[in-house]
Amino acid sequence: MRRVVITGMGIVSPVGCGIEHAWKNILAGKSGIRKVPELEEAEMVCQIAGVPVRGTEPGMFNPDTVVEPRDQRKMDKCILYGVVAADEAVRDAGLDNYTGDKERVGVSVGSGIGGLNTIYENCIELATNGPRHISPFFIPKCIINMAAGHISIKYGFKGPNIATVTACATGAHSIGEGVRLIQHGDADIMVCGGCEGAVGKIGVAGFSAMKALSTRNDDPETASRPWDKGRDGFVMSEGAGVLVLEEYEHAVARGAKIYAEVAGYGLSGDAHHITAPAENGEGGARAMMAALNDADLKPSDVDYINAHGTSTGLGDMGELIAVKNLFGGTGACMSSTKSMTGHLLGAAGAVEAIFCTLAIRDGIVPATMNLHDPVDEVGDFDLVPNAAKKRKVDVALSNSFGFGGTNASLVLKKVQ
Repeated sequence: MRRVVITGMGIVSPVGCGIEHAWKNILAGKSGIRKVPELEEAEMVCQIAGVPVRGTEPGMFNPDTVVEPRDQRKMDKCILYGVVAADEAVRDAGLDNYTGDKERVGVSVGSGIGGLNTIYENCIELATNGPRHISPFFIPKCIINMAAGHISIKYGFKGPNIATVTACATGAHSIGEGVRLIQHGDADIMVCGGCEGAVGKIGVAGFSAMKALSTRNDDPETASRPWDKGRDGFVMSEGAGVLVLEEYEHAVARGAKIYAEVAGYGLSGDAHHITAPAENGEGGARAMMAALNDADLKPSDVDYINAHGTSTGLGDMGELIAVKNLFGGTGACMSSTKSMTGHLLGAAGAVEAIFCTLAIRDGIVPATMNLHDPVDEVGDFDLVPNAAKKRKVDVALSNSFGFGGTNASLVLKKVQ
């Protein structure tokens, strides 16, 4: 089987844009959650979210350097996030002036929700002013596959072009499907990841109606608190994570920088409930074991787990039980970087795969912040509370679970 490695990464996130800037803030335990004026002015039940800060300073979201302002008007912010993250990843991999066979370079970038705010705005326009006021760019501005479309057009990548849509597992599934396309010989390089831009009145109102969101409006930075007894829901966020995956021999031949290997990919379905996981987390456990089997590894080989860990009651507990059953006593540790980023929905799996890769590179694991009163079920399992710690990481596992009972796990390991 062809080996697949990571040769480039890019990120747009609430804790920073650019992998080094975001990683520095993650290791420092800095939160990207803040009050959102639009939500506050609308007197929403939840008024907090994680949104990339726009500006020209390093670490801020500055799309003007990647996409002409006139062209940005043709993209929902979800798509724009994906294009900007991809630009960093492509440049990081040294593919921005690639002269190889571009029919062997593909794109697999999806979104859990897509251009929700664009749809909302055009619905208002239609109801207020009628159909003649709808922009001809409305549909291509918001449909989910347009992130992959714009990326392929920008760089001339003519290989497989797909957009996975599996709710909050989208980013991980997009990476996994990219891996398989390379393994099966359909491409030598795949630009993979997820993007999301659903923070806004309609998205927050929808999740609030489900009572899924934290309402800790007076203390945004501590609102996301996975496995803490005081958790009251997840914090909605937006951004993008994109990785360049490449067949190992191809990467070596062109002298590419290699971060890590994507050694395993597992997926499963809960067949249980439209939004809630099974209480024992057995669906997620099957995805984790499938990924380990794909990598030909055992639970005892795993050093670090980046949890789905959203700060919800059922989700946190199901994953904790599943992880303790599989990894209890092995010495593995687990943390949730969502305690700082919030939940980037369809982008989460890709962003967290980037954090796993950097943990392998630097030998340090990020913390679960705001974990001061852990649920009793944690016991002595190491959730890396409140401070990153040095640790050799040869193998990391990243979990992503989504509505509808869809699960994805990725195994990343140091290249030997």
